[in-house]
Amino acid sequence: MENNGTISGDILEIQGFDISPNFIYPLFFLLLFVYLCLLFSNIAVLVLIVTEKSLHQPMYILFCNLSVNDLIGNTVLLPQLMAHVLSTERFITYNQCVVQAFYSHTFGSASHIILVIMAIDRYVAICHPLRYSSIMTNRTVVALSVIAWGLSLLLVSILIGLTVRLSRCRSVIQNAYCDNASLFKLSCDDVSINNIYGLFFTVLLFSCSIGGIAVTYFRIAVICWIRKNKELNNRALQTCASHLVLYLIMLWSGFLTIILHRFPKYPDLRKIAYILFHVVPANLNPVIYGMQTRSLRDKIFQILQRKVIPR
Repeated sequence: MENNGTISGDILEIQGFDISPNFIYPLFFLLLFVYLCLLFSNIAVLVLIVTEKSLHQPMYILFCNLSVNDLIGNTVLLPQLMAHVLSTERFITYNQCVVQAFYSHTFGSASHIILVIMAIDRYVAICHPLRYSSIMTNRTVVALSVIAWGLSLLLVSILIGLTVRLSRCRSVIQNAYCDNASLFKLSCDDVSINNIYGLFFTVLLFSCSIGGIAVTYFRIAVICWIRKNKELNNRALQTCASHLVLYLIMLWSGFLTIILHRFPKYPDLRKIAYILFHVVPANLNPVIYGMQTRSLRDKIFQILQRKVIPR
């Protein structure tokens, strides 16, 4: 029940999905399977890159950033979502909700920035192969990674900080998870500043992301068209196609989540889009990038051969 009074309680109720009893356990085990798959694949990639000195290269440092981001983003979402699938009482403390929203938005913003850095890395590797080792050094990639995480944390800290200052007059999260929009909708205060900064945050992130990806891929396409080198074209297609597909999946699911917050008639579609935004890239990243990167693929096959055919 909504009112205009201030609520001081710390417990919030999460609306969640309306699930038929026949689908509760199938959905739970599906989410559990998805979560275990992304845990295994991302941790395996991290362990392999950290332990193999031959993989201590710029491209694999970026893979590590993606894997860490995927693990954080999905660990704050899926375990609680699975618990709420099984339970008819879906409660969370306000502080836990704020933490979930913070890490969830950090996951989204960091994903965009890291993928832009990966696009730049691919541009240098394809268009300037002789200068790649001098431009994309480990030190440069580490510095870019620190900037990506630092910028994400700064932008999201301001975003969430503007929300937690608000008083609350409601206690029901109209969502299956906690995000910034769901949090400030609990307030009856003036949220104009939240809307203005949220718009600024979204426009800045998406314009930089789309602009960075578009510019790098356009330049790669121009270089491939000018040089008309079959080997160069194949390499560009192999390395860029999967990156672009994953980026577009993340981009459109993110767009849907933001747009559908303005259309309360479609709550379930918004919830599904948000979950897909977290889950699909996190499961596909280690598989696609791992299989398309020759050094990483060779290391995986070597390990499998040692396990299957012990000496």
